[in-house]
Amino acid sequence: MYSCVKSYGIGGIDAYAVTVEVTLNRAIPSFDIVGLPDAAIKESRLRVQSAITHAGYEMPVAKITVNLAPASQKKSGPVFDLPIFLAVMAASEQLFHSYDQALPEDAAFVGELSLSGAVRPVNGVLSMAIQAKQDGITSLFVPAQNAKEASIVEGLDVYPVSDVSELFSHFNGQAPIQPLPFDPTMILEGSNHFDADLSQVRGQSFAKRALEIAAAGGHNLLLLGPPGTGKSMLAKRLPSILPRLSFMEAIETTRIYSVAGLLPPDHPIMNSRPFRSPHHTVSPVGLTGGGSNPMPGEISLAHNGVLFLDELPEFQRQALEVLRQPIEDNQVTISRASSRVTYPCSMMFVAAMNPCPCGYRGHPQIACTCSEAAVHKYISRVSGPLLDRIDLHVEVAPVAFEELSGESREETSAQVRQRVEAARRIQEERFAGTAITCNARIPAGTLNQMCPLEDSALEFLRRSFEGLGMTARTYDRVVKVARTIADLDGSDIIRKSHIAEALAYRTLDQKYWYENR
Repeated sequence: MYSCVKSYGIGGIDAYAVTVEVTLNRAIPSFDIVGLPDAAIKESRLRVQSAITHAGYEMPVAKITVNLAPASQKKSGPVFDLPIFLAVMAASEQLFHSYDQALPEDAAFVGELSLSGAVRPVNGVLSMAIQAKQDGITSLFVPAQNAKEASIVEGLDVYPVSDVSELFSHFNGQAPIQPLPFDPTMILEGSNHFDADLSQVRGQSFAKRALEIAAAGGHNLLLLGPPGTGKSMLAKRLPSILPRLSFMEAIETTRIYSVAGLLPPDHPIMNSRPFRSPHHTVSPVGLTGGGSNPMPGEISLAHNGVLFLDELPEFQRQALEVLRQPIEDNQVTISRASSRVTYPCSMMFVAAMNPCPCGYRGHPQIACTCSEAAVHKYISRVSGPLLDRIDLHVEVAPVAFEELSGESREETSAQVRQRVEAARRIQEERFAGTAITCNARIPAGTLNQMCPLEDSALEFLRRSFEGLGMTARTYDRVVKVARTIADLDGSDIIRKSHIAEALAYRTLDQKYWYENR
């Protein structure tokens, strides 16, 4: 006897169709699973056997062969428990009351089984739902805890399943499962609500301006200064001034978190921009992703959000250098002998560091105790190529007592976000019909077209390029930052004042790095 059930697996953040085929033959009883399964899938037979027994049915006394097609695709995880269970029950003619009934051809099933027959949540359900819709599937049966996540896909009936007995009752017409309604509004619920607000940071007007420019154009940012000046506070408040996630950005971010198994169970939709701040002991694989079964790393978990590296020189040199290509390409490719996956990582890279090991170099009141050799060794942990990929270099000075104790009212994140969103709307109009999302992503080939400069600004930039020894990449990033400053100023053309302000955020490499060569 033969049966087949449609299901889906995950490769990277994309889903692919899998057909679960089962045959029952008269031979010495056995239960084999073929089709390049991993250890978790091979263990499915034990969970399926137990679930059949607890559901009150009989385990077929036969040679059971399960094939996961296509057989050339390596498969992983317990996601195929439920379709294997259904295929075995259908092949042994125990699923329906009537023997001429069959599973609908336009239905797919995913889920992990417990030994008692309960259906447990799995990772990557949103990607599976999107792919199922593209494949013409109209009914998707998923674990109840994953149902909300899948219900934001329009045109797909999502059925929440808590126990295998519910499926028997559903297909026999005794107690049909009601599909969840399509509800895209849940993406907007609770979005952009932050406990940390920019008004909580006293003083630091120069750094706040840089933060606003970075948010308006999606630029990378380096904060450098002594301990206690508010570098981490500023970075942690950056998400509060970023524009709201669009519907497509929310879908992309949710897919990554779904595959990584990091969606919160109470609200399984990412509706705010992520902020990732890994410890400096993180490995290169932890940043980029990978493993025997590749999973997204920190740079992909920060997609459409912020990756913040505090105490930048304390990170492993190899970990920092693997950031260089993803920062440029906005994606990272993990290649293994048996697989190759690509994860998106279009994020803002924000870093903070001290100017020296003790942290007080250049402090107006506290003397630095570091030798020149120690300062050089510390500073050189951040390589020139990585520094060149950071658009804004900001020196965060100590805050004066009067600023800390004064009663002046600081701008709130909501006020700053209004200006940021206005600048982003200008960019949306400018890049309409293209894949460009913000000024920081302008390709080099279209820079002159997208960033027109007035004559005085072009001449000023030429003299600065020659005097400061700028690289071609530095030139591109200065022009892009100036484009964002012009957008915040409401100017169609980049003026000399915009170039001057953009160059003011490129002086730290001259002050700290080049003088220590």
